[in-house]
Amino acid sequence: MAHRLSIGIIGAGGFAAFAAKAFLKVDGIRIHAVCDVDTSNATTLAREVRALVYPEYEHMLQDEAIDLIYIATPPYLHYSQSRLALRAGKHVLCEKPAALKTSEAEELAAYARSKNLLYTVNLLQRYNPLYTVVKTIIEEKWLGDFVHGFFENYASDEKLIPEHWFWEEEKSGGIFIEHGVHFFDMFSGWLGRGQLVHAMEIRRDYPGKKIMDRVQAVVLYQNSPVNFYHGFNQPKVLDRQELRLQFDWGDITLYEWVPVKIRLHGFLTSAQVEKLMQQFPGASIEMQSDPALQELHVRGKFRDITYNALVTVTAGDITDKMDRYEQLAMSMISDQWAWIRDHSHRRVIDDTNAVESLRIAEEATEIASVF
Repeated sequence: MAHRLSIGIIGAGGFAAFAAKAFLKVDGIRIHAVCDVDTSNATTLAREVRALVYPEYEHMLQDEAIDLIYIATPPYLHYSQSRLALRAGKHVLCEKPAALKTSEAEELAAYARSKNLLYTVNLLQRYNPLYTVVKTIIEEKWLGDFVHGFFENYASDEKLIPEHWFWEEEKSGGIFIEHGVHFFDMFSGWLGRGQLVHAMEIRRDYPGKKIMDRVQAVVLYQNSPVNFYHGFNQPKVLDRQELRLQFDWGDITLYEWVPVKIRLHGFLTSAQVEKLMQQFPGASIEMQSDPALQELHVRGKFRDITYNALVTVTAGDITDKMDRYEQLAMSMISDQWAWIRDHSHRRVIDDTNAVESLRIAEEATEIASVF
């Protein structure tokens, strides 16, 4: 196992195919087998990645050549399939969410720890280099204290036909659980554990049923609010996402749900400007004053603010999203594999991310006012 990681895949949809091909770009990883309720899907993916096909998941779990099971099925199956895999002695990497209930995720995490098995949910946002840049700026207080944030997700429903499991809350868990966990995890990584203060769900009429297509939640981090909005009602051409963090002395904006573009605007010292130039070579940098000149002073929150320049930095390109996505998948599987080889390795994400992101998503779903 030290030099090779053999993966079995359950669920052979489009994202599983994307992830499998990214995993295979990591030296030493191979896809050993694929299983799906639709045998034709399993056969197609298996042919592309040169793997075996197992008609039955339970039979695949008996294959001793498999080290890790990657689960890419609808959310309502995640708990039972992860549980079976762990009890078969397999490491588990599951797509989000961990389960539909936090208690189930806690059970899986505890069992995996008791058996020294890997159990991780693919919350890969923390592998993004832009995530790391923002975390550094927050921790070093480049822009002072955090005061407000938002994530706005104007997502497409073009491929989500009315019969898709996404709209069936007993299968998806609803938008907070199926999709929101990514962003609850991202903000908690930057700002610490959040406290939910409000949530709502908005439904639209469709013949024969109501579809819940928009949700919004307000979560306090460091006693400052963050607004989360997810709407799945756009044509694909209008699909876009924007995330902003506002601080005492400026703001940071990230673009796309897998962020690939950043805009920073605020007061900076000459040393901070230099670090940004090194971090983002070729970035667009506008300065309203020369950082080489003497210190400048303004006031905010009844305090003096000393700076060298009011700076706007823009870097990245939204057309790079799929390349960035692939890089994150590769970084994630490499990180998890490092832990399998050596349990002293400190992972970027582990089972705690799976549990905590689901905890706030489940709470938002439970308390949401429905309109």
